[in-house]
Amino acid sequence: MSLQQTLSPVDGSVYVSRELASPASIEEAVMQSREAQVAWKATPLNERAALCLKMVEAFVARRDELASELTWQMGRPISQAAGEIGGFEERARTMIALAESALAPLTLADKPGFTRYITREPLGTALIIAPWNFPYMTAVNAIVPALMAGNCVLLKHSAQTPLCAERIQQACDAAGLPAGVFQHLHLSHADTEALIADKRIDYVSFTGSVAGGAMVERSAAGRFIPTGLELGGKDPAYIRADVDIDAAVDGVMDGAMFNSGQSCCGIERIYVARDIHAAFVERAVAWVRQLRLGDPTDPATTLGPLSRASGADFVRGQIEDAVAQGARALIDPADYPLSRPGSAYLAPQVLVDVTHDMAVMREESFGPVVGIMAVDSDEEAIRLMNDSNFGLTAAVFTRDLEAGQRIAEQLDAGTVFTNRCDYLDPELAWTGVKDSGRGCSLSRLGYDVLTRPKSFHLKHA
Repeated sequence: MSLQQTLSPVDGSVYVSRELASPASIEEAVMQSREAQVAWKATPLNERAALCLKMVEAFVARRDELASELTWQMGRPISQAAGEIGGFEERARTMIALAESALAPLTLADKPGFTRYITREPLGTALIIAPWNFPYMTAVNAIVPALMAGNCVLLKHSAQTPLCAERIQQACDAAGLPAGVFQHLHLSHADTEALIADKRIDYVSFTGSVAGGAMVERSAAGRFIPTGLELGGKDPAYIRADVDIDAAVDGVMDGAMFNSGQSCCGIERIYVARDIHAAFVERAVAWVRQLRLGDPTDPATTLGPLSRASGADFVRGQIEDAVAQGARALIDPADYPLSRPGSAYLAPQVLVDVTHDMAVMREESFGPVVGIMAVDSDEEAIRLMNDSNFGLTAAVFTRDLEAGQRIAEQLDAGTVFTNRCDYLDPELAWTGVKDSGRGCSLSRLGYDVLTRPKSFHLKHA
């Protein structure tokens, strides 16, 4: 058997070792899922809801343990890690509460001599491929609605966060979910691709890179199954001249730096009205300088390492290339002794004099760096915000809510914010445009991709 090792970004040590699933164990899991789904589909919705709620309760009961493991696996400061357990609970409870209305049959107007209605039928077995950056919250987006809709779930988690799959499995087992309804597998890339291509898989949910999304599409080609692809972003924020600058700085810089910038909906580029550009930049730099880069197991640390040294070096390269093209870096990396090439620890950075010719303003960074540009009008801001291959979220900071809504309506993004950013409301549809992906999760609409409509056209005798 092949061994999968997880190196902790905290100190580079091997934190978890797991054997990858064998062909026989993969086959057994798929067969068990298919068999279990027949009874699970027939289980009344209120019983499925009760079991899912018990799963949530079993999961959150281990909050402190889960938070510590999260820190060691992917580097988020321990002072912030427990928040993800709360996010898991919020999203799970919301989707459980929405299920009855979202899955209710659609009744039609009376037609003499006929009964007509449309039901939402589960697809069968859902394969969920989850990432490491928000390993619980991204996974729950698909897991809970899939289960509530009557599907069985196979979860393949990132090699960086394998314990997350196991902890969800333990919560499902503790809640008493029937055998085979939820299973996890530690898989190689090749076995993951083969599983996507397996005709017994009825839906694939993938959160990760654009290249990973392309792999899913290739593997599922010709099978005509639905796929949900959440592939990241290069999310912009626009700061209008009428804002409370301190509030705008606090909101947008937290959106850029939280989780060391490793958020698909984190802010990666900022456009500021020229009249307040200098003041905004000055305060943004001061905000960033108060971050403490250090050991994420220390409660005083507010900025942890990236999940991998390779990711940190990628961002270093983007910064170096931007500076070589004329950008100015306003943070001195020497002020952060842990930040050095080849290390997962990376100094935060604010860049000015940036242009859209620079990779740092066009390609996803996934690190604690943000470029800030001055703009002369709403129209220029809209043009620059839309000048991207991505379209996950976009944010406008303004006191003029009418103007904010008008601008938001013109932005190419799945979610648009005013006066906040880097947040996911589970009652709203989570979706992207362009290279940010396809499909929808969460909200009532999130149930549509996990079910198929079945029409009943019954003529009376």
